[in-house]
Amino acid sequence: MRILLPESLIPVYLKATGANRPFVTEDGARRRIAERFLRPVSYGPPSRLEGVRVKRRLPDPNGWPVYDVEPTAPASHRAAPKSVVVYVHGGGWVNEIAPQHWTLIARIARETNQRVIVPIYPLLPFGTAREVRDGVVELIRVELDSDHQVRLAGDSSGGQISLSAALRLRDEGVTLPATTLLAPALDLTWKNPQIDVVQPSDPWLGRPGGRILAEHWSGEDELIDPVVSPLYGDLDGLGPLTIITGTRDVLNPDAHVLKDKARSAGVPVEWHEGEGQLHVYALLPTKAGEQGAKAIVESLRPST
Repeated sequence: MRILLPESLIPVYLKATGANRPFVTEDGARRRIAERFLRPVSYGPPSRLEGVRVKRRLPDPNGWPVYDVEPTAPASHRAAPKSVVVYVHGGGWVNEIAPQHWTLIARIARETNQRVIVPIYPLLPFGTAREVRDGVVELIRVELDSDHQVRLAGDSSGGQISLSAALRLRDEGVTLPATTLLAPALDLTWKNPQIDVVQPSDPWLGRPGGRILAEHWSGEDELIDPVVSPLYGDLDGLGPLTIITGTRDVLNPDAHVLKDKARSAGVPVEWHEGEGQLHVYALLPTKAGEQGAKAIVESLRPST
């Protein structure tokens, strides 16, 4: 059982550790990109994750490290052994997978009895939206070709990649049974006027740095191309969505737009909005974070 912290401590911690530096100013974003070029950060899983075994694929698909996280429960006790989850981590396209991600990934594997596939995709300044979207789609295709049912999840920038991948697969005639988005980045133009309303209460993300990161991540594509900003895509025929968002997150207004647009297109949407909650709150060790994590797990559980 993880120790839960008072929610009031989280903004203090974020500011004290400088977690908001790449986002609140343009210079902060440029410095973080330069730092990642000079000093890449470790991406390996923690040495101990409860109730799972972790394997790395060799050779690396797409030239990326890819991990498989499997429950240690006996195969005979597993539900839907041909069902897997692909989890795409967040980090503003510039920050590497974090221990909190691995903890949630292990929980998904353990509590849904599924293998979770974790791509360690190239970050800025090395990766771009199209390259990474296509790599995630290819990973999913490999599982589909092996007759596996695939569920997809991602948080923050990983939510952008996940939804873009789901749209691409839909275009190829593949409808995923579940796509779960935690605090997804959806419109990289950052033009939603409601961002200005939320910004004073968000201690983490910001438009100035977000725009710089988006410009680099878009590569040669336009910011409004769905490969970069999936909110601009046609949602008809998309499989069920679960959206988890907090009201103190500048990405929250675009999540509302996605919810309304998806429902108008006939897409089933399960909506979880944490009042007063921060960006990716389901990854945080708080009471609300625990509720959010449970919602993620339930959304990815295979049908019985």
